[in-house]
Amino acid sequence: MTIIDLAVPSSALKTPHNVIRLGDFPNAPRVKSAIASQQIPTAIIYCEENFGAIDGKTANGLVRQSEKYQILSVIDSQKAGQDSGFVLDEKPNSIPILRNLVDALDHAGAVPDYFIFGIAPASGMLSAQERTLVLEAIGLGMNIVNGLHEFLNDDPEFAAASVSNGVELIDVRKPRDKKDLHLFSDRIAGVTCPRIAVLGTDCAIGKRTTATILTEALNDRGLKAVLVGTGQTGLMQGARYGVALDAVPSQFCSGEMEAAVVDAFEGEDPDIIVVEGQGALSHPAYSTSSFILRGSRPQAVILQHAPRRVHRCDFEQMAMPTPASEINLIEVFGDTKVIGLTINHENMTGSDVDKAITLFEAELGVPVTDALTKSPDHLVQMVFAAFPEIERKLIAMTQ
Repeated sequence: MTIIDLAVPSSALKTPHNVIRLGDFPNAPRVKSAIASQQIPTAIIYCEENFGAIDGKTANGLVRQSEKYQILSVIDSQKAGQDSGFVLDEKPNSIPILRNLVDALDHAGAVPDYFIFGIAPASGMLSAQERTLVLEAIGLGMNIVNGLHEFLNDDPEFAAASVSNGVELIDVRKPRDKKDLHLFSDRIAGVTCPRIAVLGTDCAIGKRTTATILTEALNDRGLKAVLVGTGQTGLMQGARYGVALDAVPSQFCSGEMEAAVVDAFEGEDPDIIVVEGQGALSHPAYSTSSFILRGSRPQAVILQHAPRRVHRCDFEQMAMPTPASEINLIEVFGDTKVIGLTINHENMTGSDVDKAITLFEAELGVPVTDALTKSPDHLVQMVFAAFPEIERKLIAMTQ
């Protein structure tokens, strides 16, 4: 790799891919990329004006947990100078929020391996300003991870830039060719381990976070749990099995969901499979929950709910459903059982959460917890109560 101390980083758009201009980044050492040295690749996340907010859920998730990338910083000029972990959960994680790409590169000390677009807007498209920034990152030699519905590999300008700079464009949501997609086959009947889906009463409500915490908690206790991702963020975080379901033609959604679960079962021989939810079954704007229920056929569901959320995301005229109504719909539609409720504590104090847990446990007759502020033991106990054979297996393994 050749490194030349010259002027403005944006001028790198006109340079070969193996030339990095570092004039604006005096702290950058002469080092090889993490990819070349087979370390965990480094990444910065772009989340301008959205980190910690609903549309920043991709960045939020990657900051909380990422097996695939070492997250160096988050770009959001509105929250620059803060610690990203503190912004999300009031728990510092030493991943800073920085003002722009220049500051992110200066902080990194070298050009990171990946530039991750961490916003998930309803439109699923890049703005003109965002296009320019992504092209600048490509010109600097950074691979791009894109979770939008707009596929960069299909755009002639991005495709040409990636070739001339020798970088990879990863369109996480882009499905396989139709000839390679699966139709539902009922192979799911051969999956003998328990399957739990984490669903919700709205989109962007914490389903993936709860599913991740549950999977980690089960594995930490000695069981083998596998998470099947169903959205772009889970796949970016490192889920080995899954599909970005909302980008798959509807004819194949149940089959692709089924195939992902079957692959996880056959590839890992797990004790339990946890399936990440999408949207909400009752939400008229999304159909993904129905395909998750049909394709994975979970024996149990954990439902995520935000008690202080008044209306659906992006739909101010649409009131939130009650957990009771969503549970009834899920159990009837999916021929399954809701085994617990988890709280999204947005706009709630610790006391508010405790009161909500008491209220919902009395009303619904199922255990209730907050996956982020309470011990993961509560999630594990939900599973053990629904599947006592799993707890017995764990006890036998530890004797």
